[in-house]
Amino acid sequence: MRAIRRTDTKPEVALRRALHHQGYRFRKDYRLDLADGKRVRPDIVFTAKHVAVFVDGCFWHACPEHGGKPAANAWYWEPKLRRNVERDRASDAALQAAGWDVVRIWEHEPLEAAVTTVLAALASSRAPGAARRGTARPGDDDKPGSPGIPGVAGEPAGGQRSG
Repeated sequence: MRAIRRTDTKPEVALRRALHHQGYRFRKDYRLDLADGKRVRPDIVFTAKHVAVFVDGCFWHACPEHGGKPAANAWYWEPKLRRNVERDRASDAALQAAGWDVVRIWEHEPLEAAVTTVLAALASSRAPGAARRGTARPGDDDKPGSPGIPGVAGEPAGGQRSG
């Protein structure tokens, strides 16, 4: 199991590449220290918007469509996969209690649908203190057009290439 990747899986890299191509900036595999000593490490984090994105593998997170139960060594795999799902729920609850929006995407979802889901979460999210913020601060790295970030609101930084 040493060869199993924790970060930079193909679906995660594809999603990051698509978001970056559209001009969005984010943190990858960024540890969030929450209240009560709880630590969560989302795959993609938009710090200024308080949006945490997880790209879950079908096997490891027991996808209802594709997450089959292994026949061999069921005594080991069933509790392990159940604990993974329980940890996911606990992480979601802790993040939401801390004011974060959580987006979970299955690895089998089409890239376009995943990007649309993340962009919808970013559009509906409102970071704490956003109403009183007038200038950019370190960490305001999310959406193009944010104060202090090149680009017009809703347009990627640096403009789009035609062709």
